[in-house]
Amino acid sequence: MKLQKKSLSALLVLSIGLLPAALNAQVLPKIDNMRSYGQQGINVFEDPKDTVTTPFEGIRFRLGAGFTQQFQNLKHKNPDALNNNVGQYVADPGTTIVGNKLRPITSGFQLAQANLFMDAQLADGIRLNVTSYMSSKHHNEFWVKGGFIQFDKLPFEGKFWDDLMKIATIKVGHYEVNYGDAHYRRSDGGQALWNPFMENNIIDAFSTEIGGEVLLRKNGLFGMVAVTNGLLRGGVDSLFAASNPDGKLKKQPSIILKAGFDKKLSQDLRVRVSGSYYGNQSSGASTLYSGDRSGSNYQNVMEKNMNNASGTQGSAFLASGRLDPGFGKKVNAFMFNGLVKYQGLEVFGTYETAAGRTAAETKDRNFNQYAVDVIYRFLQNEKLFVGGRYNAVSAELRGIANKVKVDRVAFAGGWFLTPNVLLKGEYVIQKYKDFPPADYRAGGKFNGYVIEAVVGF
Repeated sequence: MKLQKKSLSALLVLSIGLLPAALNAQVLPKIDNMRSYGQQGINVFEDPKDTVTTPFEGIRFRLGAGFTQQFQNLKHKNPDALNNNVGQYVADPGTTIVGNKLRPITSGFQLAQANLFMDAQLADGIRLNVTSYMSSKHHNEFWVKGGFIQFDKLPFEGKFWDDLMKIATIKVGHYEVNYGDAHYRRSDGGQALWNPFMENNIIDAFSTEIGGEVLLRKNGLFGMVAVTNGLLRGGVDSLFAASNPDGKLKKQPSIILKAGFDKKLSQDLRVRVSGSYYGNQSSGASTLYSGDRSGSNYQNVMEKNMNNASGTQGSAFLASGRLDPGFGKKVNAFMFNGLVKYQGLEVFGTYETAAGRTAAETKDRNFNQYAVDVIYRFLQNEKLFVGGRYNAVSAELRGIANKVKVDRVAFAGGWFLTPNVLLKGEYVIQKYKDFPPADYRAGGKFNGYVIEAVVGF
């Protein structure tokens, strides 16, 4: 019942949201050094370092939002799985379900999602952000994603500080960690306008952690170093010897490093390349690959017909269509990205390799992932786009002796009715290979289309 009320509320908010989204952007207060939530934010990675800022005459406050509504028509199957016709929906949470039958799905509308953005200019060059999920597929309640304070100027006098902050940006808080460039193009609950496709990478690197980072940028070159607590939330709990056989009982911070080059080489050509590292050698519960609490945009697909008493997507079906390597205790990950944009043609690539393990393991496992997006944007102000994506993963999973493979091909198109209102659609084919017959994903495949309406302002 809560979800039904929430869905209706989110749809109402979505309808109301169309009005301010269609207004001229000048109506909203200007917050300096902030990525736009609308079309202008596409292919923006780190928050821009504004060369022209608004004179500070007092605190400025801005409300923004992201809304999405999807219609899904996907089909799935697992012909190679043992007992793939056995298993039933059971409402009793204590019941064990035997068999590998997939959860029955039909075409229909997904739960509408809504994000709330609160941004404030606290002083010249100092801004604050708090982002909340008003409606998401994972939680039934309004909840905060995170927030941070960002310094592009410091309130200290002296030429040293002025010169430093011309190239430096400092961020502190509980925020989305800056590992790789793929997270700048992903869908995040109601904020799906920057993503030309429906879903994120099959292995989706995304987490919010408590910490701070320093970013330096000059003449197209950039470098970043960050330290976080390595956890999705705060905590002072110790690690117990019984569940950590490696003997490492102290939690360690995560270290994130990033460097690259990003510059327009001509009026028509922009090139960006970057390399990133994320490492934690003894986490209490690392969520680098399971930190998305809003939920996948492929709902209930390739999911075992297990218990879920609400009858809708909840925690049990949070990551439909994704793959979690399960690196909860230790992780060392590298991601390399490249963007080339020539006029309306855009190519974005990702290569990622990582190794890690759970607290119960003593030997590392690894995976490799690559993805290529090819997008063509056309008409005035690039109102229309078409594109394709290929994403493939080869991974060692806990409890499976051999490496498994998952690959996805997606074709998408979209139309910006205004810079803040987008209608897009996608046809997707995803296949699961080399899973053992005892696994419900053996021979797995899903395909079909998803249509999505998005508002972001």
